[in-house]
Amino acid sequence: MKLLIFVCILLIFTILGCSSDKPANYRKISGFTQGTTYHITYEDKANLNFTEAIDSIFKNFDLTFSEYIPNSIVSRINKNDPKVEVDDMFIEVYKKSLEVNRETKGDFDLTVGPLVNAWGFGAEKKAVIDSSRIDSLMQYIGMKKIHLEGRKLVKDLPGIKIDVNSIAQGYAVDVVYHFFEQMGIRNFMVEIGGEVRTKGKNPKGEIWRIGLDKPTEGNMVAGEDLQAVILIDNKAVTTSGNYRKFFEENGIKYSHIIDPHTGYPYRNNLLSVTVIADDALTADGYDTGLMVLGLEGARELLKQHPELQAYMIYADEQGKFQVEYTPGIQFGEE
Repeated sequence: MKLLIFVCILLIFTILGCSSDKPANYRKISGFTQGTTYHITYEDKANLNFTEAIDSIFKNFDLTFSEYIPNSIVSRINKNDPKVEVDDMFIEVYKKSLEVNRETKGDFDLTVGPLVNAWGFGAEKKAVIDSSRIDSLMQYIGMKKIHLEGRKLVKDLPGIKIDVNSIAQGYAVDVVYHFFEQMGIRNFMVEIGGEVRTKGKNPKGEIWRIGLDKPTEGNMVAGEDLQAVILIDNKAVTTSGNYRKFFEENGIKYSHIIDPHTGYPYRNNLLSVTVIADDALTADGYDTGLMVLGLEGARELLKQHPELQAYMIYADEQGKFQVEYTPGIQFGEE
């Protein structure tokens, strides 16, 4: 089959129903965080601008999860700092990661850090890759090789490095979501790098509508050529795919999503998976696991988890794009 699974496709979330004619009691704030952008829309009856508070939340979040901040908890764990203790945020992500790892039979794994770095998708420079290099790194892979003991993450081997990028951004959405709940805001939407969670109604008084762009080359303007519009009613929606991070070598595009069982970027017919769940932490963890599982494996897991909804794009035997989705997804008009 043609290597269409490595075609760079575009599936950018577009937040619909938030045009410039929005009512005066809704506010939009946006900015940059975690190497991407964020957009928040919320009902603002009290004329409150939460920009500074949100920036503070992101800075605190990075002190736990960022691999690019030397004194973050994750960085210190990866450097084997004997004094580092994890916080409540890390514990929540760790516990959810254990769940997703178990349910995906290891296809989602926090310990892929050495592989992610070797392939050039982490904080380190890409290594020269060959089978012996991968074999040498596989001894460090496997969530059974890390254990949480109180506030300490214990590693079986010092070479084990964790990578939370496949789940932490969804959790960041949840952290901001809970902030707005604590502030008593009843209607809002939080989006970070395409990961979304909503509550209540949009500025038009309707269920929040999220647009999915058609996965075609050249469709570079979000919202210009939509494949579908899905309705998100007090849920979270996240996407994993091979269209954001990849590199090309010898004419082949390699995805940033690493298969923990092989040590290589995943290879199957799934191009992207969008997951809808009650919270963004859950959705973000499962969208990566489903990608590695492949279409057949994803179908089986989704049967076992009716609380999850998924929209999957894959390449058929002729290399053509096909769409499959669970029956619980609600669609709106484009």
